[in-house]
Amino acid sequence: MGRLSAHFFLKGMDAMYSDVEIKIKRKNKILFSRDSQCLQELIKLIEVQNHRTLVLWVLDCANTTLAKFEAKYPNEGRPRTALELCEAWARGRIKMPAAKRAILDAHAVAKEIEDDEYGALAHAIGHAGAATHVETHGIGLVIYELTSIVLRHGKEEYQIPVDEKIDYYYQRLLNWQENSDKQGYEWADFLADDTRSNKEKLLNEKRKRGR
Repeated sequence: MGRLSAHFFLKGMDAMYSDVEIKIKRKNKILFSRDSQCLQELIKLIEVQNHRTLVLWVLDCANTTLAKFEAKYPNEGRPRTALELCEAWARGRIKMPAAKRAILDAHAVAKEIEDDEYGALAHAIGHAGAATHVETHGIGLVIYELTSIVLRHGKEEYQIPVDEKIDYYYQRLLNWQENSDKQGYEWADFLADDTRSNKEKLLNEKRKRGR
């Protein structure tokens, strides 16, 4: 049992997913949010990372998302292009406009395929790419991919696979926290700048003040 799995077990699965249950009953399109109790430990870990670490983490996690998407839509190349161009952007090899267009194209796929489960994966990939620009998009990968998992498993069976996926995100982020600056990667100037505050943390602090 992983760290987060143990945490969820102690707190009780039903309590951790109470807001998700409400969204399922309301037939919401998106079933998770920054306020979801099940995501609070992950968000706390996100808030203490530099932008480079979050980019490595989210693009890493998005590779598994992409594999799931392409297993059903092998001839739809826009999500893969989005990830490839956003990685090139992060490395300073291309400029924002090409990557931005690719991100929008990935999101467009979700509307065109008329498939809620896999459309959520396309949105997840789009948000993963956009995290190169602003780290607050990183949680979008999580929110949309977890929504896809609920749609796949149904309202009676989703909690364990979602729990396992959140633990996967958490463990991968711990790995990149430890190793992101040991890889010798080249970075675009805006990602090499460590003077910038974590925007996910700033956003959540602002949201809390507004309540």
